[in-house]
Amino acid sequence: MLRPEQMSKVSVAGSTHVLTPVIEAVHDAELVHLSDYDGGIDGFDNGDPMTGADEAAEKLVTVRSLKSLLDVSEGDAGPTRIVTDDALDTELESIRVEATDLDDRRSELTDDLRAVTERIDAAEPFADLGIDLDLLSGYDSLQVAVGTGDQSAIDAALAASKRVTAFETFSGTETIGVFAHSADDAALDDALVGVPFTRLEVPDADGSPEQYVSELRERRDTIQAEIEDVDDELAAFRDEHAGFLLAAEERLAIDVQKSEAPLQFASTSHAFVAEGWLPTSEYDAFTDAIESAVGDHVLVEELERADYEPTGHDQHVPADDGADAATDGGTTASFDETDSPPVIQDNPGPVSSFESLTEVINRPQYTEIDPTVVLFLTFPAFYGFMIGDLGYGVLYALLGFWLSRSFDSEMISKLGGVAMWAGGFTALFGVLYGEVFGLHLVTEYLWHGALGLADAPLKKGLHVSAFAELWLAASLVFGIAHLAIGYVFGFVNESRSHGLKDAALESGGQLLLMAGVGVWLFSTHMQSGGGPRPELLYSVVALPPIVGKAGLAAAVVGLVLVTLGEGAAGFLESPTYALVNTVSYTRIAAVLLAKAGMAYVVNLLVFGAYETHLEHPETIDYMFGLFSTTIEHETHFMLFSGEAHGEVLFPGLMHMGAAGILIGVLVLLVGHALVLALGVTSAGLQALRLEYVEFFNKFYEGGGEKYNPFGYTRNYTTED
Repeated sequence: MLRPEQMSKVSVAGSTHVLTPVIEAVHDAELVHLSDYDGGIDGFDNGDPMTGADEAAEKLVTVRSLKSLLDVSEGDAGPTRIVTDDALDTELESIRVEATDLDDRRSELTDDLRAVTERIDAAEPFADLGIDLDLLSGYDSLQVAVGTGDQSAIDAALAASKRVTAFETFSGTETIGVFAHSADDAALDDALVGVPFTRLEVPDADGSPEQYVSELRERRDTIQAEIEDVDDELAAFRDEHAGFLLAAEERLAIDVQKSEAPLQFASTSHAFVAEGWLPTSEYDAFTDAIESAVGDHVLVEELERADYEPTGHDQHVPADDGADAATDGGTTASFDETDSPPVIQDNPGPVSSFESLTEVINRPQYTEIDPTVVLFLTFPAFYGFMIGDLGYGVLYALLGFWLSRSFDSEMISKLGGVAMWAGGFTALFGVLYGEVFGLHLVTEYLWHGALGLADAPLKKGLHVSAFAELWLAASLVFGIAHLAIGYVFGFVNESRSHGLKDAALESGGQLLLMAGVGVWLFSTHMQSGGGPRPELLYSVVALPPIVGKAGLAAAVVGLVLVTLGEGAAGFLESPTYALVNTVSYTRIAAVLLAKAGMAYVVNLLVFGAYETHLEHPETIDYMFGLFSTTIEHETHFMLFSGEAHGEVLFPGLMHMGAAGILIGVLVLLVGHALVLALGVTSAGLQALRLEYVEFFNKFYEGGGEKYNPFGYTRNYTTED
């Protein structure tokens, strides 16, 4: 799980007369991630595409254009079929012609509809005015303007004009018509300069504007009906031919893939060499597949079995049977010395969902430790601990289930798996906290009712300050453990890349500094003298003074190593390594209290609450005796009227009559929906920040190439 699947670099060499069956066999095997030839073998050049490559590519473009035009999706696929060459020549052309004709008709109708709509928009103001269109133009000495504006300002401007001898204005609801008599053709325009008036162009039509608009609307309705008819034809056409188009696309994509494969090969006029990567465990199966296809006409070699050492993959590593991985067949020259193995993350089912979180940063390099399994162990735990509610947990799990089942995207499906695990841990901690949607119903019916315990094993600390201190200290412990794993991973990676010395000076020194200070913080060393530590640290986790002294000694050694490795910069950064990164994990306790407080406020507003003080506070030990706390008082929500058995804090909307009940239900639903959503944006993002910023930065670079084998998984076609 911490390493990707081991990869082998293979070479396939042979005569060009078997090139086609070799490509077919490699394609059908769907195992080899091909490497690009870069001219590294004397006398060999990049190969040429096979005959028919251009024609297949053109047809593929046509098919994909038709798919887009007809809005064909995967859901339109029919049964698998064989797509023949004749079908690609005749049926595809027939579909193209008819689909293009339908699309052209629809485009013409759409243009007509747009033009008619624009004419309606232009004519409607004149219908509002109510003056026949032929009366608005064609005069010798009478000037006409129609538009929108301030009629009183227009009248005043015309009255003030010495060039306008007479005028009259007519108005509708919004439209104004202006008639002015003048021997000067520009008199009306000049008079309206500076007046709030927007002129409208008079439509080129006669008669009543209302009738004109009515006719245009009838034409618009006719065009829309014709468009709907064409859309129905397109829909029927799509249903008839969608299956063929999907199958044709798949067939052509395979043809193009095969025909362009030689571009990645090293070739001469008589021979070819192809190289690529495949899982080491599949090498024998690949060899058998090639030999069964072309016999001994090709030479298949395992050039390299890639080691996980950062510089080891360019060396030939012996195969399991002890034989040399590469032979002297003349094809062992590497295509590219920097050609790194692609990465297949080797994680079991439950863990593989968390690969989606790793890939947000980047896919791990082949030589790196894959942190996915740590994400699987820590992210849901952090998330569940911060939310800790059975009701929210069930909803998160259901949301994750829906995401994993409802989308074809592999990434979304994996994120759904992450959400299910996060929801599961949220529900688990909710049971331990005894809460469902912030109500202590689990405590009442499980821990107290069924099991006879006085209370739930854990409390969130809103009303019990000792628990708040407990979670603050626990967050620091989580941080120390989480960071320690990151530093160990970094030590392993650096020792492989640069040797033990560099690893000790970098990750080793930082680990000792962080762990040493962390251990001292939780020890009773210098307890009586007070010092810079909060009392809650060494009161909650009381490590012996000797352990604290050992921690300080380790921290000093770590400081020396960091200073030797990074110089003055390392010394200046030492507080970050020693404490700052660890303190960042206290956000876990902060979010826990914040989310608990939000749910508490929602329930308090709706149900009300009362508070009781315990006569005999009870000290309870948790987490294998490391932590202790004291319960002093408890808060209970009043789910039913008259339920209070102590000091009432707030009566609650549910106990304020019918109106209060209605408002209370609304507050309850909206409030908990908000808490549910903020759980993702606060607890989720904070947990991811701890993973990406604090944990990944200690060891992770990423940048691995995804394993993409030459081949095609058929969904719509069959060869038989």
